[in-house]
Amino acid sequence: MNILQNDFGGCSMFKATIRSVQKGLSRVWLSAAVALMCCDMALALDINQANEAELDSVKGMGPALSAKVLKARTQGPFKDWNDLMQRVSGIRQNKAQQFSEQGLTVDGQAFAKKP
Repeated sequence: MNILQNDFGGCSMFKATIRSVQKGLSRVWLSAAVALMCCDMALALDINQANEAELDSVKGMGPALSAKVLKARTQGPFKDWNDLMQRVSGIRQNKAQQFSEQGLTVDGQAFAKKP
């Protein structure tokens, strides 16, 4: 079976990397492509689906804040960043901005600071 026949979730970067390997392109390009793939995967973390370990991996989150997030989430998913900041003490605009810059989302949305 040709590895490119598999969908891989529509990941074009993965397909391009496999094609590069098949064509024998430089290892430098291949390394850059793999690094980009890993970065892209790391940036896709929604607070409504993240488990404790994933939340702990967000710089600035820590075990205590992760526990607060998980406890608040038992009452239902967070609707938006405002909802998250109201329900979880310790997360305000600066933290929300920091987490969003690392790829954390709330219901798929990045944090947008209010003017």
